[in-house]
Amino acid sequence: MIESLRNSLCVLLLVILPGVSYAQKDVTQFLGIPIDGYKPDMLKKLKSKGFSINPHNGDVLDGEFNGTDINIFIATNNNMVWRIAVADTNTMSEGDIKIRFNNLCRQFQNNKNYLFVPDSIRRNTIPEDEDISYELTVKNKRYQAAYYQKPANYDSLVLEQDNLINKKKPLSEEDGKRLGDLFVKVLQAEFTENKLVWFTILQRSGGYYITIFYENVYNKANGEDL
Repeated sequence: MIESLRNSLCVLLLVILPGVSYAQKDVTQFLGIPIDGYKPDMLKKLKSKGFSINPHNGDVLDGEFNGTDINIFIATNNNMVWRIAVADTNTMSEGDIKIRFNNLCRQFQNNKNYLFVPDSIRRNTIPEDEDISYELTVKNKRYQAAYYQKPANYDSLVLEQDNLINKKKPLSEEDGKRLGDLFVKVLQAEFTENKLVWFTILQRSGGYYITIFYENVYNKANGEDL
């Protein structure tokens, strides 16, 4: 019965979600810093994390992230930060970039701060014998993988939901209503496309590198200034 209720609510949610997905702002974070606010403030916060201003460009920061030397670029819309781009400083060979890309897929998949995406490892992993250069230049293939950070209240909602499901039956009317409410809230969290983090392979000077993008869709340009 519980599974049937969940399936029914899932269908309902697909109808109502577009209208409620922006009800509360819970934005993507980079190293615990919300992707929001003004650029000078973001620069200060990133410097407090140990990153330094690039000697050739005051809008770029240098440092190390996830064991790799990187440059950080800040994108704004109407003076508000909407994206942090974390780009590898150095390029690498085709074989090495495959390993790096596939390893990142596994790291995101196994990170408890991200929603589990079924089968994403298989779908995103680059086969060992794939010719990346040919795929990029001739077939215009894009090597990308996207993940979503958990909403701030996701784990507590799931815990409460599981506790009610495992509670001695039958449930009281009050518990039943609360369980239905929790199903909706958990599904909203799982279907949201906010808190997006994605990465891609790019080319430079004959080599390959990866850039990871942390985005706040609320601050992103949506044609409002046209």
